[in-house]
Amino acid sequence: MTTVYQNAPPAAHTDWAYFLDIDGTLIEIADHPDAVYVDKALLRLVARLYRASDGALALVTGRSIADIEGRLGPLPLPISGQHGLEWRDVNGHVWIRAASPVETRQAIIDALQPILVRHPGLLLEKKALTLALHYRAAPHLAAYVHRLMERLAASGGVALEVQRGKCVVEIKPAGFDKGTAVSAYLAAPPFQGRCPVFIGDDLNDEHGFAEVNRMDGVSIKVGPGISCAHYRLANVAAVRRWLGKALKASA
Repeated sequence: MTTVYQNAPPAAHTDWAYFLDIDGTLIEIADHPDAVYVDKALLRLVARLYRASDGALALVTGRSIADIEGRLGPLPLPISGQHGLEWRDVNGHVWIRAASPVETRQAIIDALQPILVRHPGLLLEKKALTLALHYRAAPHLAAYVHRLMERLAASGGVALEVQRGKCVVEIKPAGFDKGTAVSAYLAAPPFQGRCPVFIGDDLNDEHGFAEVNRMDGVSIKVGPGISCAHYRLANVAAVRRWLGKALKASA
């Protein structure tokens, strides 16, 4: 049975500025980060909405920009990767906002190695700027993983913070998130002056929701769970339908 939320978002318009999470929002979450499936229908939808909105569409994700490029191909989209730490602007230039010292990153990896051996259900994803410990295959270890990553972040000796998500805890440099990424895009054309829309499904998307709410925009949470988002869509299919209606309205 399809879930229908009372606080469904208003009809979408191509003159809005769109900020879209990927996993759990545009594509279904997979058991392994590398196992996600990006279908051609999604690529066509994103490309058409990008053109129809005159380029006012950005992907705002926890994945790296390189990872997204490898999955989506040569779409010339602005992309914010790794929770705002990477930022590709409308001209295709990529900026690194913050990075951990190499020795700090390696010390955390070294501390995690014996734990990964002891608990083979855990998966360490080594991104360029962050370290993500997944426990989807070992949900009984959730509390342990959260405590462990908090301790490792606090012992780093630099400004690190923990970012929580669905069955994952990530250690990242502090001060940047999906909200700061949205704010940076909205400061310049073609996003500037438009009604901002942020769509996401996870805890790390709450920063984006909060920033869009501050700008009197449209914040949309995908699926259940407590959120500061003002609107809801049930699932990935509902997100795609909602975005597609903006294209039909502008045809």
